[in-house]
This record gives sequence, structure tokens and C-alpha cells, in this order.
Amino acid sequence: MHDFMLVNEAVQPATDKTMSPGHVGAVNGWGVFSTLRVHHGVLFAWQRHFERMKKDAALLRVPFPENSEWMEQQLLKLIEANGAGESTLRVIVVRNKGGMWEGPGIERAYDLYAFTTGLKDWGKSVRLGVVPHARHAENEYAGTKMLSWSFNLCMYERAHDEGFDEVVLLNERGEVSELTSANLFAVFGNEVVTPPLNSGCLPGVTRALLLEEVRVDGVTVKEGVLMSADLERADGLFITSSTRDLLPVAEVQGLKIQQGDAVRARLNAAFQKNLDEYCLTHQGATTRA
Repeated sequence: MHDFMLVNEAVQPATDKTMSPGHVGAVNGWGVFSTLRVHHGVLFAWQRHFERMKKDAALLRVPFPENSEWMEQQLLKLIEANGAGESTLRVIVVRNKGGMWEGPGIERAYDLYAFTTGLKDWGKSVRLGVVPHARHAENEYAGTKMLSWSFNLCMYERAHDEGFDEVVLLNERGEVSELTSANLFAVFGNEVVTPPLNSGCLPGVTRALLLEEVRVDGVTVKEGVLMSADLERADGLFITSSTRDLLPVAEVQGLKIQQGDAVRARLNAAFQKNLDEYCLTHQGATTRA
């Protein structure tokens, strides 16, 4: 993590002590967060991240800033202070009040925190384990990116202990849902399929961009139910996230998969173009602000 963090409207040393157990969101994981790519000093796809956080906050009863421009400007102050024009940014909104263990003297309904760090080298591909019954698709909070993330961290850590990079999470119906922090795509000829939101997966921003904005001639990207057998039938698999972009899958535990990469490579090139164009366009807007 870089030297400075954002606490509400103040940029201060990341070593400062700013939170007490009386902030109920800190103790209970009662908050929402998102992880963004910073490119050319711009928060890539900021409005999509903001709207998802706002929607999740409403569901989780977490007070949340109304003004996306105000929130963006606070984050840009942090990027400038850390010299983090090419980085990864984590933004968190934590609920402060509620329940019998609310601490004394806490006035704010929520706190805004943010940190930046360098870009991570994820390698050229990923090896995936498989975890059954890891997502409950019918749960009303399925697909919510909440601060209580320990289940995902435990599964991710265990995957590394077992020699994998990540894990495919299946839901109660045995369908493919997602990974602990990425979405999964399967390529069938020139058709690319990712699990629907009713599989229990998180609506990733990179996932949404591939479904709604990024276009490659002759390639169709759509939602569809995927079972383990479909992963073996696919010509290739890849995962997506704001930190990984489009990363090919080299192995899935217990399955014989193909590693065709031509379609993913074309989509990735189109995605990188989308990233560059967005950030160059919004760089001017950021400078004017």
C-alpha cells in the first residue's frame, strides 16, 4: 500500500490510527467497497463502480454519499498525493452507527476510506480449483460486494495452499457462479458466455463492459448458464476483474479443458482500447475539475 490514505475528505499518512471498535461497520464488516484501475490518473469506469456501490449500500442499509462527483474528487486527491497515476485503488464506505456496541462520540453516519497500491503482475494465466456450494444464488444478498469478505479470503488462501491461483465457485444448483474476486467466461467458437447474475455472481465492472460496450466483429458475448461439463466443452476459458483485465485459464481442478486463446486475445485488445480511450477522454475532464 502507498504512503497516504483518504479518510473522508482528508489525505493523511496510511500509518495514522483512524478507526475504533465503536465504529460498528469496522467490527461487523458492515460496509461496501470496490476496487478500481487507475490509468493516466483517471478512475476507470468510475460511474459504474459508484452505481454498484450505491445499490449495494442501499440493500445493506449502509449510508452512502449521494454525489459521485464529490466522491471522485476525494479519490483523485489521494491519487495525486501518492503519485499513483498507474495503480489499483480500493475505496470503502463503512457504516458507523447502530446496535448495542456503537462507540461514544461517533457523529458521522459513515466513513469514506481509500488506499492505492501498485499494479500487480498476475502472470500469463491462472490455475483454478473448484469449490461446490460456495454461492447461494437464492440469497437476497447474493452478488453484493460487502465489506465482510472473509469467506472469499479463506477460499482464496486455501486455493494457494493447494497449488491453485483461484477457485471456481459453484452455487447450490451445481452451476458455475464466479471466482472469489473475478468473473468467468467460456468461449464456444465465436460465442462467449458468462454466468447470469441469478447464478449468485457479483456484477463485475469488467464483466459488464464486455457484455455492454466492448465489441469485436463476429464475436458475441452473452449470459448463459454454465455447468462444469460446459467448461470442458469450451474452446477456452478466461477470467475478468478490474485488476486482471482478461486473463486466460490454464487449468481447472478435475476437468480437461481446452486452451484456445484467439477470441480472448481479440476481446482483450478491444478492452485495452476501451480503457485507453475512456481514460484519455476523462483525463481532460478531470483536469478541468
